[in-house]
Amino acid sequence: MTAKPMTKKPLDQINNAALHERRLAATPRGVGVMAGFYVDRALNAEVWDIEGNRYIDFAGGIAVLNTGHRHPALVAAIEAQLKRFTHTCYQVLPYEGYVTLAERINALTPGSHTKKTAFFSSGAEAVENAVKIARSSTGRAGIIAFSGGFHGRTMMGCALTGKVVPYKVGFGPFPSEVYHLPFPMDVHGVTVEDALHALETLFKADIEPNRVAAIIIEPVQGEGGFYIAPPELMRGLRTVCDAHGILLIYDEVQTGFGRTGKLFAAEHYDVLPDIMTMAKSMAGGMTLSAVCGRAEVMDAPAPGGLGGTYAGNPLAVAASHAVIDVIEQEKLVERSNRLGEKLMARLTAAQSRVPALKEVRGLGSMVAAEFFDPATGAPSPDAVKRVQQAALD
Repeated sequence: MTAKPMTKKPLDQINNAALHERRLAATPRGVGVMAGFYVDRALNAEVWDIEGNRYIDFAGGIAVLNTGHRHPALVAAIEAQLKRFTHTCYQVLPYEGYVTLAERINALTPGSHTKKTAFFSSGAEAVENAVKIARSSTGRAGIIAFSGGFHGRTMMGCALTGKVVPYKVGFGPFPSEVYHLPFPMDVHGVTVEDALHALETLFKADIEPNRVAAIIIEPVQGEGGFYIAPPELMRGLRTVCDAHGILLIYDEVQTGFGRTGKLFAAEHYDVLPDIMTMAKSMAGGMTLSAVCGRAEVMDAPAPGGLGGTYAGNPLAVAASHAVIDVIEQEKLVERSNRLGEKLMARLTAAQSRVPALKEVRGLGSMVAAEFFDPATGAPSPDAVKRVQQAALD
């Protein structure tokens, strides 16, 4: 049986509905898509679809565009690098931009201790390498994460992620020696004491502390619902880590680069991590991530143990330099706080007339609204879907 040759549709038939049908036929259902329209161009906080409709972009590429779509400084930096070279693989032919960016990240991250930074391509890749570095540094295998946490869609990322649906369904088995603790959430009755007690129980029931390489935590959970880690939790984890030689990893892939009203969410705490991961807004839409940590920890893997063909791509590195400049020059950290305060005030004021809106929480512009069923007191996914659909429309 001979397949019929594909015919290209006339331009006037390329619309949202037609592209939707083509997407369903050409791409797997596992790649979930939120919007029913297709983007043609974007600028700052707005996007236009292929039919000319204009939208305000509240997603920002999932927390990637803290400096907006196509910031002029970002475009200029990429264009300048494009004229010089686009790729050499840093491990083969190194370049200054990578080294200078590492120096900047080492200086900008919290703590006066000596640090080193390595670059990768995605947040999940940064997390994977943070685990590798922690295991190499400690000679241990165990990793402790939290329920509701999200650390990526790779196999180790899935293992660390504390949500089964949709991230783990049908994909196991996952890497072993990964354990989960409950994440404190006042609105759901989970306390810091509950989390730390669960850690003690874990040490008694599942793994002794001298086999644990690291505890990884998002200072503010992303996919988990923007729950903020209480300072008492961070102090408790630091105490346990110091007592047992365990490394503390802050996953700042989503919280970094001004989103929480600080350049890094770690600055909200009086507890320093041993390793930090970052990505998303660090390069304004270009694929770049990083692992920054104590120098002696970062130096544990042998030469060749870290890296990647595209890790620290020169175009992405140039973009990241521009992002840091823009954040500093346009005072976007301060703006994050101002916008967050306005959003929190507006949502809090709405609670009196929206009984389902049970809690408003956030740091900087990383703000969440949680909806419950007023009749049953249970979380209400239906209310959330209605709000999301109204906003999308």
